[in-house]
Amino acid sequence: MNFLKKIFGAKPDHSASQNHQYIVITLNDRIQPFDRGEYYEDPLDEFLKTNNLGEISGGGTLQDADGEIEFVDIEVELALDVDTNIAVQKIMNFLKTKKIPKNSKITIETTNEVIEFGDNEGLAIYLDGVNLEPEVYQNSDSNFVVSEIKRLIDDKDETVRFWEFPEKTALYFYGDSFVEMNKLIEPFVSTYPLCKNAVIKQIS
Repeated sequence: MNFLKKIFGAKPDHSASQNHQYIVITLNDRIQPFDRGEYYEDPLDEFLKTNNLGEISGGGTLQDADGEIEFVDIEVELALDVDTNIAVQKIMNFLKTKKIPKNSKITIETTNEVIEFGDNEGLAIYLDGVNLEPEVYQNSDSNFVVSEIKRLIDDKDETVRFWEFPEKTALYFYGDSFVEMNKLIEPFVSTYPLCKNAVIKQIS
């Protein structure tokens, strides 16, 4: 199970730009930092600049005590001459094409107003990385688990969301309904050797 990437991100310093308006987009998505840039930030930055709304000024990833990703942040510096509420609505409409998970939000920094958005539910499956028979690890493939679950839930997104712990590997999937996704993958999870002892839980 070779799925490791570096976590990074820092909060920008706004001390030299007090006249600018900033919003923070908090996405309840356990996506890797590199993929966050490719999946969210690059398309959003292009959208902002094309529509003269502003530009992305920062981004980061929050982890829990075990290192697992909890959520990601994207900071946007709005153009000086745009209406904040109109800009936020346009940004939300654009992001909704990305199937945003529930419990995501946009925070307007100057007023601390928080706008919640997102419709998708999340499913996490934790694969046992230490207690299965050695031949299971030798003959099974976590990449196949990803591709098969994506096929079963009809997820055509090429982004793979994951986290590696010392004793397990977490895989994350998003869709309309956790219950429906869980139902669709149950026959596969119950029979594929690498999924033995797997724990499934809802994450959004």
